[in-house]
Amino acid sequence: MELSDDALVLVAIMPKPRDLDIARLLGWYRIPLKSAPKILHPDAIAFYQTSSFGKGHRSQIECYAEVAGVELTTRAELFRDEPDHPRAHEEYYKIQLRGIQQLAHPILADEWKRFTFFYTTGSRIKSADTIRGLAMNARERGDLWRILRERQETYGSASGSPADPVPEEVPQELLFLLGNLSLSGLDL
Repeated sequence: MELSDDALVLVAIMPKPRDLDIARLLGWYRIPLKSAPKILHPDAIAFYQTSSFGKGHRSQIECYAEVAGVELTTRAELFRDEPDHPRAHEEYYKIQLRGIQQLAHPILADEWKRFTFFYTTGSRIKSADTIRGLAMNARERGDLWRILRERQETYGSASGSPADPVPEEVPQELLFLLGNLSLSGLDL
């Protein structure tokens, strides 16, 4: 998949190399329901690799995947070989993926490395050198909210159930609550 400039991209944590292997080989990524963005129907997911990826691959985004679908399930269903896991009965979103794609160049964390999820665009993913470069300007945030409103009207909340509409003018404090941790609103 060639990432279009106007694609809605969710930047998400890829905690361990095993999780990247699951995404590559089995074609899915998981997000705990309790920490998921409220609107969860992006075109693609870009994966931020944590320190567990080791020198040369940690604290950066090297790849992304097109989203093929979203379903709600339990951890026990995702990992049938771990029925006694402490979170086995917790709900997770299983994000179905259409292949992992390498970026032309990695997007480095620079000095900022802590976030859960945030949205950006395909054009930002293709042009950014650092996480700070994924930040949306005021005009782009307006476009982002328009896209999120459309996705919410089409799909409802992340769980697929009807949700209250996103207001036309969204206060900055609400950006965090809706899962848009837009970096441009943060003092890095």
